[in-house]
Order: sequence, then C-alpha cells, then structure tokens
Amino acid sequence: MNDVLEATSPATSLSGPAACVCKVELRVSCKSLLDRDTLNKSDPCVILMVQTNGQWTELDRTEVIKSNLHPVFGKVFLLDYYFEEVQKLRFEVYDIHGTHSIGTRDDDFLGGVECTLGQIVAQKKMVKPLLLKYGKYAGKSTITVHAEEISGNNGYVELSFQAKKLDDKDLFSKSDPFMEIYRINDDETEQLVHRTEVIKNNLNPVWEPFKVSLISLCSCDEDRKLKCLVWDHDSRGKHDFIGEFYATFREMQKISSGNKVSWDCVNPKYKQKKRNYKNSGVVILTDLKLHRVYSFLDYIMGGCQIHFTVAIDFTASNGDPRNSCSLHYINPYQPNEYLKALIAVGEICQDYDSDKRFSALGFGARIPPNYEVSVSVRAVSIQGVVEAYQNCLPKIQLYGPTNVSPIINRIAKLSAGDGNIKDASRYHILLILTDGVVTDMADTREAIVRGSYQPLSIIIVGVGNADFTDMQILDGDDGVLRSPKGEPVLRDIVQFVPFRDFKTASPAALAKCVLAEVPKQVVEYYSHKSKLNCSTRTYSQYFSK
Repeated sequence: MNDVLEATSPATSLSGPAACVCKVELRVSCKSLLDRDTLNKSDPCVILMVQTNGQWTELDRTEVIKSNLHPVFGKVFLLDYYFEEVQKLRFEVYDIHGTHSIGTRDDDFLGGVECTLGQIVAQKKMVKPLLLKYGKYAGKSTITVHAEEISGNNGYVELSFQAKKLDDKDLFSKSDPFMEIYRINDDETEQLVHRTEVIKNNLNPVWEPFKVSLISLCSCDEDRKLKCLVWDHDSRGKHDFIGEFYATFREMQKISSGNKVSWDCVNPKYKQKKRNYKNSGVVILTDLKLHRVYSFLDYIMGGCQIHFTVAIDFTASNGDPRNSCSLHYINPYQPNEYLKALIAVGEICQDYDSDKRFSALGFGARIPPNYEVSVSVRAVSIQGVVEAYQNCLPKIQLYGPTNVSPIINRIAKLSAGDGNIKDASRYHILLILTDGVVTDMADTREAIVRGSYQPLSIIIVGVGNADFTDMQILDGDDGVLRSPKGEPVLRDIVQFVPFRDFKTASPAALAKCVLAEVPKQVVEYYSHKSKLNCSTRTYSQYFSK
C-alpha cells in the first residue's frame, strides 16, 4: 500500500480529576462596522444563533453599545459544550434603533458569520470577516470571538469590589460609576473580562459580586497584569474617564490572609498636571472566593492537539469491492459504512488539530508489486483519506488475517513520544474500522494495556453483521480489561460501537456515541500524569508555549 493509502507514522483539579461536563463562555468584539446612521454612528448589538435540527434559533444577545463602530461587548454568552457533536453557531450584528428589538430593514443588518463551537474552542480566539447577504463582505468589518471554559465543578473566582471618594464628573449630580477589568495578553492586547453595573449618583459605589473563570481572568497566570478602568457613565455612550489602576491575581489573593487589598485610582493626565495630585479615589477588593478545577477544555485550550488516525480493515471477509454486496463497494450515490464512519468521526476531530492533517493505515491487504501483507503511512487531509481509500481498492488484494495489535502498538509508540508531561501537546485518537473477529486477541489485549499509559484513546467501529463479542471484551464496559498475564488497564481507553446500530441514524448520532468518552479519557490521562509530578501547579505548565 506504499503509494495507495498512506499517512504519517505514527491535565485535573488540585485535588483530583474534574468532571467532563463543560460550559463555555464566548466574549465578542467587532471592528470597523458599517456606519448605517446618518447623524451618528451605528448602535451595534450581536445576536447569537444556534442550529437545531436544521433550524436557526436565537440563543442570546449582547447589550447595545451606543454610537460605536469598534464595540467590545460586556455580555458573555454561556453555552453547553459537547466534544462529540458539531455545534453550529451564527453571529449576527445589527444596528439597533431606539428599542432593543431587531429592525426589519436590510440596513439594520451589519453582517454575520457562521462557524462551529469546536472551531472557536480549538482556536481559543477566532477572528473572521463579517458577511452580508449572498456572501458579500461587509467592508472591512470583522468579528472576534474569545472562548473561555467554565468547569462544571465551580471553576471560578468570585470577586467583590467597592470604591471610595471617586472624582465627581457631573455638574448637577454625582458621578454614575462603573468599572471595567481587562486582561493583558501575551501580545499586549487587552481582553475585556468584566464590566460592572452602573451605580447611579454615588461617589462611594459598592458593585455587585461577580463570577469569572480563572482562565478568563488571568489565563491561570497569577502574575498576569490586569488593567482596571473606572468611568462615569453617560447615556449617549461618551463615558467620562475617572481613573485606572493595574493589579494581578496574586495581589488580589492577599485578601485571604486578612490583608486589606486596595488600589489608588489614578488619572494619568491629572497626575502629570497637578503637583499635589494623589488619586481620583480608591478601589477596594472586599471579598475573593476561589475554587480551582481542570477539565477537558482546560487541556484543549492550553494547547493540547487531538491527532486523529484511522485504520481500515482490508481483509478478504469484507468481500470483493467490485461486488455490490461487499462492505467496500463504492456506490456512486451513497457512501459505504466504512466511509460513513470515517467522515462522521473525522469531521469532529478535525476542529482540534491545528494542521488539519490525519494519519491513515490499512491492514489485512496484499500490496503490489510484491503482494506482501504490510501497512504504510503518510499524512493526508480527511478528504485525502477518503480519496486514497477509494483509489486504492482496485489496486490491492483483500487478504488477512485481522491483526489489530500491530496498529495499536504503532500508535501507542508514537503517542509515547508525545506523552512527556512537560510537552504534552498531542493526544491521539485511533479509529479502527473492521468487519470481523480479531485474530490476535491476546496480543491486542496486551497492546491496549500498554496503550492505557499513553495519551491515547481507541475507537472501534464494527462494520457489517459479524459476531463482535470479542470487541465488547476489549471495550471493558462489563469489567476491567486485563492483559494475558493479568495486568489491568490503567484507564479505560476503548470504545466499541457496531455500525449496524446506527444504520438508520444520522452520522452525528454515530459520532456522538463513539466520541462521548474521549473527554473523560483525556482528563484521566493528564490527571494520572499530574500525580506523577506533584510539583505541577497549573495545567498550562503541561504545555510548551
């Protein structure tokens, strides 16, 4: 199969594993929006749409920001995240007139963009041009979506702020203060973390406590600089600047030791011009509650890449590919079961691999010109795997036996090189598509036990109507899988699904079933690795920057 079907060869809370139930925060900003207003600038609002059963419905919307073509929205979209599903999203930007309802005129629409939640999560920061109807670009308008994960186990910080003796910016009343907290990123850009509510007519405001993920606040870096701005609110959007200060999460945590934590709120212009200027007020942190956990998305957003490998069974029991009864028969009108399973799982995994390239293996075939049973590999795209599979069928002889252990050993060896805790940048998913009974069961059990110590998950999809009893044993759902010598697996890494159970279901249903256990398996792997290195303080240290 040397020139036929080829591809490259082949982190937990501080107290224990985190649950894999995940929620994701999405924060939105726009640049260079179209100006739809005659006498003023557009008043933008972003609508988040989700696709369910082919229909788009509104999930939530941001606040309206007055007269601003480069808005940074304080509203945070909160979504349930499922690794095993394709979650389609659409962001639509509108110019709002008067009320918080969407206008009916085309002129109200400033642009939109479609994507998947997986794409946003994998990139962590997604920047895309806004499109008008019929795919026309909305000038130079762009939308930026930042993804942050909120753990299902209260993975957040709760902060309470108040201020004292703020400058009065109003002539006939007192200031209406609110505060913004920005995270300073590695590239010196600023990401809005939280915008408080406005406290009317008060120079000593006490803002409501708020919750924010530790990742969102400081990217799990206690010394990352935070820029905090205090403003006097203006209903027209032209807020008066009161002052600013810089802080770190490490400074904030001093409150837990009973120390008072406060900062001078400084207006740099006043400090430069006024000789005796001290500050424009004082901002005080009155309470901090912290609970740290790590989950599947922590590792993905920390830099872990999912590397996908597919192994296809070319044994003779599949039947002659030229015969319409063969499991490898290429029907021009409908993909066979091998292709359906490959595409369903591959389309999910591709969002989490930065180079969008996959590995492909073939086993059980005799390859010309020497007709030796062999496996060859080379990197290809998911579409390349499909094309190579279709092109190779007329050129090979289906043979046997159904030996699975060499494939598992090959990928386990490859993943072992990626499993160093200081550079855990890749986790492997091996998809094995096979039609028959495994002929090297003892060796396969041994290979799975060895593989359970590596960053590896194995998915087996049984194609056709064969007896898959052995596969259920490998799955381990009915008991702990052991090697022939009695050694148990470190963790369950195998998921088996017979394709016949999904013949009438959608490809999404198959992908959801076979990938459902992957997030848990990823967390279990890095949890085990962290126990071997108790000095590891944050999940981000697992990954090289």
